[in-house]
Amino acid sequence: MAEHDPGTCVLDREGLDGLLAALLRRGFIPVGPREREGAIVLDTLRSASDLPWGWRDETGPGRYRLVRSGVEAFGCGVPAQSWKRFLHPPEVCLFEVERGTDGRGLRLVPGNAATESYALIGVRACDLNAILVHDRVLNGGVHRDHGYAARRERLFVLAVNCTHAGETCFCASLDTGPRASSGFDLVMTELSGRNGPAFVVEIGSPQGGEVLVELPRRPATEAERRSADEAIAAARGAMGRRLTTDGLKELLQRSPDHPRWQDAARRCLTCGNCTMACPTCFCTDCADVTDLVSGRAARVRRWDSCFNLSFSYIHGGPMRRSVSARYRHWMTHKLASWFDQFGTSGCVGCGRCIVWCPAGIDITEEARAIRGAEAKGG
Repeated sequence: MAEHDPGTCVLDREGLDGLLAALLRRGFIPVGPREREGAIVLDTLRSASDLPWGWRDETGPGRYRLVRSGVEAFGCGVPAQSWKRFLHPPEVCLFEVERGTDGRGLRLVPGNAATESYALIGVRACDLNAILVHDRVLNGGVHRDHGYAARRERLFVLAVNCTHAGETCFCASLDTGPRASSGFDLVMTELSGRNGPAFVVEIGSPQGGEVLVELPRRPATEAERRSADEAIAAARGAMGRRLTTDGLKELLQRSPDHPRWQDAARRCLTCGNCTMACPTCFCTDCADVTDLVSGRAARVRRWDSCFNLSFSYIHGGPMRRSVSARYRHWMTHKLASWFDQFGTSGCVGCGRCIVWCPAGIDITEEARAIRGAEAKGG
């Protein structure tokens, strides 16, 4: 076995602290889940004590709250935020324009280069698959997002296999979880015991192996490996939601006039929460900002949402004026036409769009209603 490949190991909390210290020594900025103001958010980590030990999230349509789990673990579900803000930031300055030093002419100044090296700590399988989707969309093909590519190249990913399924989770339906299968440097499965938490860790890259050999660890026993597999399997069987994907693409694409779109529109507030919380939505808009005092102007790229009326604006007005048209576009694009564009679904089953919709609209229920109505000849 190579020196950088110690095989499947077990870390305790001390080993987790050692992992963060090793990443800091390598120049990474560790970011991961933290409890703050009643939610699990993503922020910088200084040590393992910053992780949300002993908290568990309870979710439902339009509902989110934290409760004490009674277990010394940080095995909550997906954080309230998605990881895309670290690779595809909400706002980026593309370039600035300023007057020349002699007060005449204009000078173009490039925007801030992507220099951060992030270590993402605790990425769930659904979110890991969302990053892989963005790799295709933003880092593949002819029109690459060079800022995304630079951040992605310097990324370290510690994934976590889920041993707890939330009420709004449906990653098993899309085969995007609860086990992480690729795209990580290290992956761990959290086990609870009388002596505190233990983490069964597997290697996904040479970089991950090089970090792991520096940590206090021991080989995983066969019983621990089996317990990890059983916990992941239990999470897979306990999903709170299910999405039937067989023929779903074709169903949605042949149903543009289905009455369910109007039904959803009567509830939808077009707030865009679903797209902001979604780990795969990537749409942006550009705005020009001027500063009359300094004489500088900037072009800024910001996240945008297809639920905004101005999103589809062309000469003559917006293409999707009605709420039903905007909801239909979002859901059909997410579950159908993404396959035509990118060869994959635009949904990873994390359930955030259900949780953070103020009206509690459930994408799995909408798909089920359209399928059921067609089966009845509606």
